[in-house]
Amino acid sequence: MELSGRLDALLTLAEGVGIEVRPEPMGGGGGGLCRVRNHRILFVDTAADLATRYDRTLAAMAGQPELEDHFLPPEVRDDLERQRRSSAV
Repeated sequence: MELSGRLDALLTLAEGVGIEVRPEPMGGGGGGLCRVRNHRILFVDTAADLATRYDRTLAAMAGQPELEDHFLPPEVRDDLERQRRSSAV
């Protein structure tokens, strides 16, 4: 699966679990998940290249426990597991 498809799958899942996805130009290196009054918002930096957008989204979504209950393409699930392992170190 291509990187753009992986990113789309993550963003679709984020919306599916109640996370608002907001594409915003943030200078190319930003993006991430924040909480405002118990409302989760995932900012996706539209100024960043595809790989950076995917890495930032992956890092933000890796900590969300409810993902286990939803379908993800195997490649994306593997990427999430690698992200979780690298964050635990």
